[in-house]
Amino acid sequence: MEPSWESSVTESINAIYLLFSAYLVFVMQLGFAMLCAGSVRAKNAMNIMLTNVVDAVVGSLSYYLFGFAFAFGEGPNENPFIGTSYFALHSIPSSSYDYSFFLYQWAFAIAVAGITSGSIAERTQFSAYLIFSFFLSGFVYPVVAHWVWSSSGWLSSSSLLFGSGAIDFAGSGVVHLVGGVAGLWGALIEGPRVGRFDAFGKPMVMRGHNATLVVLGTFLLWFGWFGFNPGSFGKILVAYPNTVNQGNWTAVGRTAVTTTLAGSTAGIVTLFGRRLLVGHWDALDVCNGLLGGFVAITSGCSVVEPWAAIVCGFFAAWVLIGLNILALKLKIDDPLEAAQLHGGCGAWGLIFTGLFAKEEFIIQAYDSGLIGASRSSGLLMGGGWGLIGAQLVELLAIVGWVSLTMGPLFYLLHWLGILRISMDDEVAGLDISSHGGYAYNAHEEESGPRFYGDYMRMQNN
Repeated sequence: MEPSWESSVTESINAIYLLFSAYLVFVMQLGFAMLCAGSVRAKNAMNIMLTNVVDAVVGSLSYYLFGFAFAFGEGPNENPFIGTSYFALHSIPSSSYDYSFFLYQWAFAIAVAGITSGSIAERTQFSAYLIFSFFLSGFVYPVVAHWVWSSSGWLSSSSLLFGSGAIDFAGSGVVHLVGGVAGLWGALIEGPRVGRFDAFGKPMVMRGHNATLVVLGTFLLWFGWFGFNPGSFGKILVAYPNTVNQGNWTAVGRTAVTTTLAGSTAGIVTLFGRRLLVGHWDALDVCNGLLGGFVAITSGCSVVEPWAAIVCGFFAAWVLIGLNILALKLKIDDPLEAAQLHGGCGAWGLIFTGLFAKEEFIIQAYDSGLIGASRSSGLLMGGGWGLIGAQLVELLAIVGWVSLTMGPLFYLLHWLGILRISMDDEVAGLDISSHGGYAYNAHEEESGPRFYGDYMRMQNN
């Protein structure tokens, strides 16, 4: 039987919506690149931009070959832990997935490695980036995605863990917590950058070289987040039964609003919070606070009221501020605050969803507004302990899984001597020591070698 004209138009519009969302999420790679470049010193700008490119190209191949299959593979051998089909997109398109869906999920996968790269910036060998990016995008992240987003995953909304299943709509845990925990292990095993702490353990300021790039990157990420969160519905032309002019298009709009409110609240709270702590207004702190709010709301963006998004952003700002203070006390050096921002705020996002998720919105997001459907809502919304329990299980499972996989990988790279660059190369800068020259013709570090030949002559002497 041939499909009707109406169904063909509906499927076409939904495919266009998903592809456009994928393009928006991919724009976030540019945002990450600009944010990272501005947050490091000028002598490492080329290196950090190249690592962002590598995260995308290496992640593309690993996700195509293995990652998508591990995340969404289904069939006779499907299990709650890992997918077992669709390797190298074999049998795609299928009755469940098509190329548009793969592209959208690929954009998520390459974002994870970008998060981790920020935690170990300015001191990591380039070969190490190639290895961990391939492993993270092709195996570690897809397994978590299978747990939560595959219909057969043991944490998914279909599993009804604790009568609920975990709700991580766009990936506070699946994407951001995974990247943050991986980055934390990298930063711990590598140790701080040369000069980050003095002989007495006091932190020394190492500011990024270009605030303009940081702000540009932040706005690009904000723009991309409108594909990240609202785009996770997958389809926009889904009408809710027994409603007047309501459907996924309504929820998509609400999701964009909650995303904006959470990020904006976190940004303004960080602005005044850091003003009280350090005595001045800092644009870079506001940018990180803004991103922390976006990370936190990503889990519950589709299932909470706009007022709850403001609560989410408020506490996300203090989570980030507190974890940054703790990181300095523990002498953890994360140049982009990625572990604190994506890991800490991602964890808070999972907990927040377990507290504030609204049953009506959960049914809309996961059951297309099905009449008579019942779902556990957030603890503070009268839903009991089921959802918050599932959220905490997801949080602990992700921390445990990433620690058991990425921790040993970083330690192995360290043991083999291919993780961290030498002290001389680090002081000279990765651009000149590893990439043949600086990102800029003129830069502030005038005391260093200006050309690769000068650097080699210094090494020989």
